[in-house]
Amino acid sequence: MKKFKLFVDIEKEENWLNEQLQKGYRCKAINGLGVYTFEKMDEQYVMRLDYQRYVAKDKFENYQSMYEDFGWHLVRGDTIGGIQYWQKEADDQTEIFSDRQSANDYYKRIMNYTLSLGFILSFLCFLFYRDNGIYLTPGLWDMEGALFWKALLFETPFALMRLVPVMIAILLLSSSYKAYRKCS
Repeated sequence: MKKFKLFVDIEKEENWLNEQLQKGYRCKAINGLGVYTFEKMDEQYVMRLDYQRYVAKDKFENYQSMYEDFGWHLVRGDTIGGIQYWQKEADDQTEIFSDRQSANDYYKRIMNYTLSLGFILSFLCFLFYRDNGIYLTPGLWDMEGALFWKALLFETPFALMRLVPVMIAILLLSSSYKAYRKCS
């Protein structure tokens, strides 16, 4: 079974993946475009996500073998960084962070990642919208009567689509704040 889903919040993604596991579907593969591949299974599994920045190959091998020693299987992840997807059969140890400091470090990595992406996207939106705004029809605000309303109604769906990056930036910044509160 394949499902398409996009997430901005890493914890919501982890919760959704664990809901799929509770329904009896184990995650086999995840691609970068939001397509998740599941298979039906009888065993109980748990999935945890970790965010890592770039890690040298030898350090990544140590990182991976440490988790594998505790029964975790890497579904998706690599040395270039990003989200690492760990899965294992459910037992008495279902957390990947053994102490408070490890969890704090995780939330700090998430905070820095989402904060930097949110600021970059906000800056790009500012550059794009500062001269023209979100309505790009030339002379729209000078039109009158029925012509104005027709042009406004025609342009509004496109203007709302141009707001999607702004909304994503807001979600990223709020996710960063959420991670900040958890590591404080």
